[in-house]
Amino acid sequence: MIAYEEVLSKIHYSKSPACLLLLPLSAIFFLISYARKYLYQFNFLKSYKLKVPVVVVGNITLGGTGKTPLVIHLANELKKNGYHPGIVTRGYGSKVIGAAEVNPKSNTDEVGDEPILIQKRTRMPVFVSKDRVMAAKALIKKYKKIDVILSDDGIQHYRLMRDVEVIVIDGTRKFGNGYLLPAGPLREPIYKLNDVDIIVCNHKKVIDGSYLMKYKREVLINLKTNQEISLNKIRLGKIHAIAGIGNPDLFFNDLKSLGLVFDSSAYKDHYRFTKKDFKTMNDKNIIMTEKDAVKCEKFAQDNFWYLPVSAEINSKFIDIILKKLKHISHG
Repeated sequence: MIAYEEVLSKIHYSKSPACLLLLPLSAIFFLISYARKYLYQFNFLKSYKLKVPVVVVGNITLGGTGKTPLVIHLANELKKNGYHPGIVTRGYGSKVIGAAEVNPKSNTDEVGDEPILIQKRTRMPVFVSKDRVMAAKALIKKYKKIDVILSDDGIQHYRLMRDVEVIVIDGTRKFGNGYLLPAGPLREPIYKLNDVDIIVCNHKKVIDGSYLMKYKREVLINLKTNQEISLNKIRLGKIHAIAGIGNPDLFFNDLKSLGLVFDSSAYKDHYRFTKKDFKTMNDKNIIMTEKDAVKCEKFAQDNFWYLPVSAEINSKFIDIILKKLKHISHG
């Protein structure tokens, strides 16, 4: 199911000598990336500054690091503190031409899975576009009260000027073999961390001065009936866990930590599930991530369950964001 991703992951996150064969391509990747960054830095390519502050939450590695849960947490915290956030995102695999608003009836095939999850968890304006400037302009035009834009991913999207950069690191996999794409998992050199405002480590703190983020999970929710089961009262019998995320092992290990015994299937990140994927699992309870659940709602069965998670992070994290935003508004 994820043969290509498995091969690439083994190269990126092990001492496989195969990565050496790809180093010349990594050198080309570096030169292209550096040239592009240089062109924006010296205004050969135009960056666009919005009339409201922009906070970008991203990473420097391929795969899931926990950006989306952090964006949801940050959006909700900003709202509690009197702000009116709007959220823009690329929408991996989306078919959107121009910019489109995400709503509860949006189709994952059209706008992507993560934008729908963000909109469901925040109930805030979410716009999708390959061009985040276009998404942000459309959002601000429609919602006049928006006073801060959050960009889910986009550290490398230099066309959108940002006021605050937050990088999320997967504390379990860190930076793999330390090489740039395609020899390694890095989108940018590790020294990029010296330039950002805040670093957040997911699951395990691996960078001095960073903030540790953990996941809070309390219940399983039935995707068809919305029935909730407390995690300390799970009695489901046979279980098959599935995950179509950047690092499926994180999810599977999370379930194991709850004392669950299960079979599992890992799929590539953003995998588009269909009914056929579950035709041999009718006799088992299927547990999936919340991100996968938004893609399975239309054909959910009574045996479909998902595990919602919420980011937990030291309150000093939001305090720093608030302080920076206040400084920008008065600067």
